[in-house]
Amino acid sequence: MIFDKLKKFDIVFDSPEMDCPPVFSSGDVVSGKVVLELSAESKVESLKLHAEGFAKVHWTESRSAGSSTAYTQNYSDEVEYLNQREVLLQADNGELTVLSAGRHEYPFSFQLPEETLVTSFEGKHGSIRYWVKVKLHRPWATVKKIKKEFTVIEPIDINTPSLLAPQAGTKEKMARTWYRNCGQVSITAKIDRKGYTPGEVIPVFAEFDNSTSRSVVPKAYITQTQTFIARGTMKQKRAVVATLCGDIVGARRRETWHGRAIKIPPVGPSILQCRIIKVEYMLRVCVDVPGTSKLSLELPLVMGTIPLHPFGSRTSSVSSQYSVNMEWLRMAIPEQPEPPPDYSSVVSEEEAVQNSTAVQPEEDLSSVLQRSFMAYVQEFRLRPPPVYSEVDPNPQPFTMRPRCMTC
Repeated sequence: MIFDKLKKFDIVFDSPEMDCPPVFSSGDVVSGKVVLELSAESKVESLKLHAEGFAKVHWTESRSAGSSTAYTQNYSDEVEYLNQREVLLQADNGELTVLSAGRHEYPFSFQLPEETLVTSFEGKHGSIRYWVKVKLHRPWATVKKIKKEFTVIEPIDINTPSLLAPQAGTKEKMARTWYRNCGQVSITAKIDRKGYTPGEVIPVFAEFDNSTSRSVVPKAYITQTQTFIARGTMKQKRAVVATLCGDIVGARRRETWHGRAIKIPPVGPSILQCRIIKVEYMLRVCVDVPGTSKLSLELPLVMGTIPLHPFGSRTSSVSSQYSVNMEWLRMAIPEQPEPPPDYSSVVSEEEAVQNSTAVQPEEDLSSVLQRSFMAYVQEFRLRPPPVYSEVDPNPQPFTMRPRCMTC
């Protein structure tokens, strides 16, 4: 039968490293070949390639219209980033092409749009995907299709002035117990810059002033927020990806952090330019105050792909940037962070109430934070982080160190 003649049908991308999948950005040329392997002579009408790229979001919400009536509301939207076609094999006069038995290779090459693309991403309520699809048309046979995705990572250079600017803030709160003021707690925190890359250590400079009659516990967290937007409605997922626990600050005492270190795990880069999907990060410095809600100070972060160049050297190669990223993961960290907690233990009661009105509960993160950055590019697409407010029944923290008893 004609179906038995096609032994192999594959798409192979050109890659500078055999064991490393190619990574592209806007303006790059995507090249490769389509491989056909036939067991016998075969007639072919055409071989066509279609390159596509889309950001898509979709989710459903159940609503009640009464005691016995319920309906489901669908939310969806999409943005197109790539749409190119190429004919790899087709006779000009419309006749059939006869291919001999054996291996046949058909090279392809196309350029990604010069306009800024969006980094590949995979989440529960949305995705950003790029792929190449090839169709083989033969007489008296169904169309044979094959599809292979490729990764796009849009560079974010943290050496730009806006991302090199220090981030600082101050926040204070009056602790109350049974309508009685117990004193004031204040936080002043600063970090050197806004932009960082995965694997880097963020030195946190902070001062915690505890004027109450009780001890308090200072902590710092790196949080990730995924936002999906459709039809004017927003769906969010929040997760804690790294944490740092400080020493107990006694009653009417003051504690100072002189660059306490919190290490960034191999998370995906920030996504800020997509209309329907955003990925944002925050450093949250907070204090647990017994008998009252948590005091929390937020400092914005941007996760980039091009690391800090102290000597002014630059590179524009996406592949070379990730070879540097592999070195980030081997950096030593002065202080070991704790496993990430639930978001509900990080936010204050007021914030939790506000978030619950806009955010639907989701499942927790199955963390893969110990893997290399290139491996995490794929995991980032397959394992979306959890919301803050729900407990994972099977937690997988990124470190197996036991929780500090004083935290």
